[in-house]
Amino acid sequence: MQEFFDFFKQPMAMKIATLVIWIAIILILIGLVRKFFKRRIDDTTIRYKAQKAVEIIGYILIFLVVIFSFTIDDVTDYTIIIGLFTAGLTFTLQELILSIAGSFYIFLVRVYKPGDRIEINGIKGDVIDIDSIYTTIMEMGEWVNSDNYSGRIVKISNAFVFKGPIKNYSMDFPFVWDELNVVITYDSNIELAKKIVYDIANEQLSEYAKDSTTKWREMVERYYIENAAIEPTIALRLTDNWIELNLRYITDYKKRRATKHQLFESIAQAITNTNKDVHFASTTLQLLKIPEVEISLKNQSS
Repeated sequence: MQEFFDFFKQPMAMKIATLVIWIAIILILIGLVRKFFKRRIDDTTIRYKAQKAVEIIGYILIFLVVIFSFTIDDVTDYTIIIGLFTAGLTFTLQELILSIAGSFYIFLVRVYKPGDRIEINGIKGDVIDIDSIYTTIMEMGEWVNSDNYSGRIVKISNAFVFKGPIKNYSMDFPFVWDELNVVITYDSNIELAKKIVYDIANEQLSEYAKDSTTKWREMVERYYIENAAIEPTIALRLTDNWIELNLRYITDYKKRRATKHQLFESIAQAITNTNKDVHFASTTLQLLKIPEVEISLKNQSS
């Protein structure tokens, strides 16, 4: 027992014990403050940001405590030790350090935030959490068509914000352009078909066009970007088999699949009601007539 107490009388042992106590106190304070914010702040977004800020401040305090716990009186020795320590730490924990730096970058630059729909490192989904090391995403796609959740939760290192492009579907401009094709036969009333598609698009997408106009003006003023048409547009294309009406329109980034379904359903119903003035086209196969060949057989007697 005496040897145990004698061990803690040594300067290095005292420093380590003091360091452990301070780290424990900081971790306890982080937990208490997080619980306090959870009880006191009703707004989910503000509460989330406050709790993350407490975590980051706590990590910084722990880092400073570790540094100052091993401060040496000799400035030269202190500089050498800090340099070696920093170099070794950077080499060993480079991915971790880059992830922590990435979390600061995400929050300060607002690359994305919880609730945004992004695509990063080839993975697409909605951001559901951002901590000091990982970004957690509810995945979309893979074996599921269109913008539907696959059910998998993916954790991506925050270091990827420095390693490749980040596609954000909702930051600044929460709308996307989409297209659908309607194919009709050559004997259809083309003008009537165009009017049907255009009228239905304007009727169903008027709210999106109205809401997105203001957002797009802000984008044009903020970024070096050309102005673009917000209203639905139709382009005609002739093929070997049919006439293709290409409808380009704008919609909410979270309702792309539902919007396309409603448009197709309404267009199909309207074209069916044209009393065969407009016909949907399908792949056709034309059989050419085989030339007639006359064969004459002569009966030769021996």
